Amino acid sequence: QVQLVESGGGLVQAGGSLRLSCAASGSIFSYNRMGWYRQAPGKQRELVASSGGSTNYADSVKGRFTISRDNAKNTVYLQMNSLKPEDTAVYYCNLVVPIAGTMVNYWGQGTQVTVSS
Repeated sequence: QVQLVESGGGLVQAGGSLRLSCAASGSIFSYNRMGWYRQAPGKQRELVASSGGSTNYADSVKGRFTISRDNAKNTVYLQMNSLKPEDTAVYYCNLVVPIAGTMVNYWGQGTQVTVSS
């Protein structure tokens, strides 16, 4: 079983920075992508950034957020700079693992990021 443990969320003023971390543990022998999604109240969950072969960012965070990973530690990070109130959301870590020819998604429990104006 795979577990994802997130940390680093909190309350910050607009223009500030936060760094999220997500450590994966369990039966991981190989994985495809690790990334971050977010969900604001009343909105659908959306991709923020992902890493695995290629790196992808949502247009709304390009130039402000940076995803990085430490494969030796099975950990992915999200450095968030120049935060805006519209970045307020619950941020979820995502890991995609190939199992028996199928891509299986795992999710963290979520960490709240609140940006005040």
